[in-house]
Amino acid sequence: MKKIAIYSMKGGVGKTAASVNLSYLAAQDGFNALLCDLDPQGASTYYFRIRASKNFNTNKFIKGGKHIDKNIKGTDFPNLDLLPSKLSYRNLDLALDALKNSKKRLKQIFKELEDDYDYLFMDCPPGISLISENVFNAADIIIVPLIPTTLSELTYEKLIKFFKKNDIDSKKIYTFFSMVETRKTLHQETMNKIVEEGKNIFESKIPYRSDVEKMGIHREPLPVTSPHSDSTQAYKDLWKEIKSVL
Repeated sequence: MKKIAIYSMKGGVGKTAASVNLSYLAAQDGFNALLCDLDPQGASTYYFRIRASKNFNTNKFIKGGKHIDKNIKGTDFPNLDLLPSKLSYRNLDLALDALKNSKKRLKQIFKELEDDYDYLFMDCPPGISLISENVFNAADIIIVPLIPTTLSELTYEKLIKFFKKNDIDSKKIYTFFSMVETRKTLHQETMNKIVEEGKNIFESKIPYRSDVEKMGIHREPLPVTSPHSDSTQAYKDLWKEIKSVL
């Protein structure tokens, strides 16, 4: 099972849209895919019209095993399951901190699912925390959506520095440009600079389009509601690149 984290230090960069669309495309390819919504805001859970069981909470999540199995939900789409988020995940850092080997608990939880899925996608909360360090240890690849602006570039550089400082393999990090407006000079200049200086930059660029924003209204993956849009094609191209890396 390949574990793919969609992560960013910043919020509002298209992380959830990427998580939903990429996991859907993996399922459409015939792979068994699981999307784990780790963000207490639960946007991926909302997009798939799913609610977590009332009895599911942070403590049951970190126990793993049968507690995870009971709470995985099937989506409306073949081959695609969801482990929904709960608002109690806002306390996940505290729960993890109380454990031994707390930075690798997520890796242990997901290991129990290896026989059931080909791909596991993680929609991660923003920021640097004990949750994100768990994600960094668990993931085979970390996909970072990057809006081509100065502040996004700054947070990207901070992420690379964090990996190096904490002796985490930065080769796991792959980046794609998100919410791109090609008419903006700043976007073009920033993309050119990052491509020249950075590593593991995917060629696929997700354009800034209203159809991506409307995913929250339709509550379905973009290839379902807008199969012929350039945004959908961009996600398909991105998924091909990710598969080639894995």
